[in-house]
Amino acid sequence: MNETVHSAPDRPAASAAAHRPARPGARRAQPGVAPPAPRTNDPARTMAGILDVATAEFAEKGLSGARIDEIAAATRTSKRMIYYYFGSKEGLYLAVLEEAYRRMRGIEAQLNLDDLPPEEALRRLVGFTFDHHFGNQAYIRLVMSENMERGRYLAQSKVIQEVNVPAIGAIDKLYARGVAQGIFRAGLEAIDIHASISALTFFNVSNQHTFGLIFKTDTHSQPALAARRASIIETLVRFVRAP
Repeated sequence: MNETVHSAPDRPAASAAAHRPARPGARRAQPGVAPPAPRTNDPARTMAGILDVATAEFAEKGLSGARIDEIAAATRTSKRMIYYYFGSKEGLYLAVLEEAYRRMRGIEAQLNLDDLPPEEALRRLVGFTFDHHFGNQAYIRLVMSENMERGRYLAQSKVIQEVNVPAIGAIDKLYARGVAQGIFRAGLEAIDIHASISALTFFNVSNQHTFGLIFKTDTHSQPALAARRASIIETLVRFVRAP
């Protein structure tokens, strides 16, 4: 004879996990408290954070002295993740160089030099370069570090070559306008003007400590910076100005 199958009496729904013993060290959910949100997968943000920290690390210690494990610890990532995004320590270093040049040239492109009279445009460009270099001294140290490498990594980058072409083009245009208006003397090359701007504004940061100590002068005070900035601008303007 078929027996009637009796179903189990109804019970409040409960997960099996509720009856498992808690693992040692596991956090218990607090009533009314939402669990922490999971990490979001944002590669662009992760890479940007790595580049920021790596910029400081490479600028301070150079390529040979920088440590990937310290960059990973500071960004709460892992060496494996850094290598996944950048390939190697050298790949990260090159990415830092490219970002530094790209950032500077991007800001420089917003100066709207074409909208200004030639001499005013030159003054703005020189003043910007002075301010950028002093305000972004990691950039100067990176360039110094790459010169210690004889430009070996910069030579591998098409990006750096490309972003610097417009910088020379902008100088060439403002200089040509100045010559056409009789304001600037003829016979100069845009690359020479660029080199002179770079030399004067770069030295102001690269040699600030040795220069200040040797000649017992304060190079960091606001009056000293303002005077040096004005002097460099005037020097460059007089260099190109027609007699």
